[in-house]
Amino acid sequence: MIRLVLPALLLVACSTAPARIEGFRAKGPIYSNAVMDMAQIEGRWTQVAAFGAEGCRPGGAEFRRDGAGLSVAARLCLGGEELRYGGPLAVTGPGRMTPAGKAPAPLDREWWVLWVDVDTRTLVIGTPDGSFGVILNRGGALPQDRLVAARDILEWNGYDTGRLVVW
Repeated sequence: MIRLVLPALLLVACSTAPARIEGFRAKGPIYSNAVMDMAQIEGRWTQVAAFGAEGCRPGGAEFRRDGAGLSVAARLCLGGEELRYGGPLAVTGPGRMTPAGKAPAPLDREWWVLWVDVDTRTLVIGTPDGSFGVILNRGGALPQDRLVAARDILEWNGYDTGRLVVW
């Protein structure tokens, strides 16, 4: 009997081992918002949280539709640095976009919309490699219920929310 139970217990113990963190998220599945119309993010957003953002002040982003599709003017505090990108975004899939111009790392990676609330007031963007994650909001301060929802989405997508800085 022990010969049958011991291997099963070892298998369970192995499957619950913590995932290795790279950047700000563990390796594993990550999901973009597949049903969102990217035009919904048009407008001005204020940065209200980011990973490893000690040392700089929050920024924001303004998304615009233009003749080529979508563009952004962004100044974000990510990983303790103030980073800027202004230019086109190539829509690369459902809820996914990539800067089409020269952007500084980690902004040069594919951005995934992980969540947007039903009224399009709070937006969570992350990267599959975990190099950055950010919460953007429009229309004033971020209410506690949407902060909790945004944190839950980040955690569900493998982010270490203990490293999230909220302003």
